[in-house]
Amino acid sequence: MKGFAVILLVVVAIVHMFMAKPGEAVSCGQVESQISPCLTYLSQGGTPTAACCSGVKSLSQSLQNTQDRQTACGCLKTAASRYPNLKQDAASQLPTKCGVTIGVPISPTVDCSKISL
Repeated sequence: MKGFAVILLVVVAIVHMFMAKPGEAVSCGQVESQISPCLTYLSQGGTPTAACCSGVKSLSQSLQNTQDRQTACGCLKTAASRYPNLKQDAASQLPTKCGVTIGVPISPTVDCSKISL
């Protein structure tokens, strides 16, 4: 259990390192680091962890304009296509379960050009 707590703290620290500063564009590294604590939830369902929801909330706050959302959409689309075990119902419920809206679906089939603010 202590080892898990250390890993969790490292993940949170990495997420904060990749968070965009105001005025900076969103990057795939940032998006993936914010969503990475959610991989277990996205593949198994259930309830997202506090670390997962923290990352989703950080992602939501970093998506300030249409370009940010379209970039994040492309990153999430690419990431989703790499995980064949992704449960689409869990992915679509993730923002709601974390109490936020991100305006970007986590799906390997989304048309990111249709995402707007």
